[in-house]
Amino acid sequence: MKIDPNLCILCRGRGFCGLSYCPVLSKAKAQLKLRKVEASRVIEGSSPPAVFVGRYGYPYVRVGASTPPLTGDTSLYDYPEKWLSLKIDDVLDFRWSLITGFTVNQVRMVDIPLVENMRLMVMSAKPVDVYIEVSKPPRPVITFDEHLPPMGPRSPLEKVKLMGNPSIPRAVDKVVSDRDLEAEKAVLKLYSDGIPVSHIQKIFSIGALGVKGQRRLVPTRWSITAVDYIISRNLLKNVKRYDVLTEIQVYEHRIYGNLFVAILYPEKWSYEWMEAWWPGSTWNPLSTSVVVEGDYEGYKGRDTYPGIGGCYYASMLATLEHLNKVRKQATAILLREIYPSFNIPIGVWFVRESVRTMFSKPPVLKTTSIEEVRSYLDTNTKLGAIKWFSSSKLIRRIITGKKITDFFRKG
Repeated sequence: MKIDPNLCILCRGRGFCGLSYCPVLSKAKAQLKLRKVEASRVIEGSSPPAVFVGRYGYPYVRVGASTPPLTGDTSLYDYPEKWLSLKIDDVLDFRWSLITGFTVNQVRMVDIPLVENMRLMVMSAKPVDVYIEVSKPPRPVITFDEHLPPMGPRSPLEKVKLMGNPSIPRAVDKVVSDRDLEAEKAVLKLYSDGIPVSHIQKIFSIGALGVKGQRRLVPTRWSITAVDYIISRNLLKNVKRYDVLTEIQVYEHRIYGNLFVAILYPEKWSYEWMEAWWPGSTWNPLSTSVVVEGDYEGYKGRDTYPGIGGCYYASMLATLEHLNKVRKQATAILLREIYPSFNIPIGVWFVRESVRTMFSKPPVLKTTSIEEVRSYLDTNTKLGAIKWFSSSKLIRRIITGKKITDFFRKG
């Protein structure tokens, strides 16, 4: 979306452009914080804590520690579970203010002092005061990724020191110290002990979990999806033992130029995640038509990675958490509409937390009729029932034996 500069002058952050955030204010707030280190090779601050492991060049990857150039309670700078209560502008401000000092490391080298310091830092449940020395002043580059939260400036790392004592939960310390515990079991133990998913993903990424001799750095992008997948598959074992729902339930959540809809249908577990991207939205900037993509799996799961990406498992995790909570089994069909006002990638955390929020609310529809679901989609989605029904593999399976047009005839 190209914005008329004259509109910015009139608007001054009031949303006249229709975007779900203000690009001018978000960038200005972050730059104000970064001025104090724009010519410095030393960054002192309170890390949320935050680390980053890249994937390019694997098995030789970039690994880095991140901190804003300020001290105090910076936990919100890297705490996705709390971000939906904020404006996107604030999330962007937090993320762009994080400075990362990075070095290139072989993924199996997890016991060198530099990585050990990062590991201690990221095990903490509270911000940790750190001293980061880089080889040259941080480059003012802002990075976006479909899987990761936005990232701010970075520079080659010379030294990282913890200036305060990390506040490490007993559950985390116990699992990290157990070098006979497999990484997957460690993830599940942390989750069952109430450690936030985003914290588990960081601990997993920095090579702090697994059997001795098998621990390694895991690119942040991969660790996010891996943890979502591991927890989802474990929750699914429970869900498959529950009775099937006795009715169709429809849930809805609108946020930041996005619409999320969940249809829980009274059949055994199967799952579908679908996205409709409007022209001008993040991943459909050039087309003049809405693009619909999706992936699905049946009761036995799937053998290949979903082409739709990490959002598939992020939304599945939130869905299975809900079904596990209500102790029911269902076929879950999740739909997402992304409008032009949402034109930046901010990471799969957004999907996970949005679906969690959606399921925290009562269903907007309870029915035994797929016809009522059709009516709901026509009334409440922009894409409409015909397009959603014809695009969904699982809805077509549900209505097998009837022509799909039968559901759109009047009378």
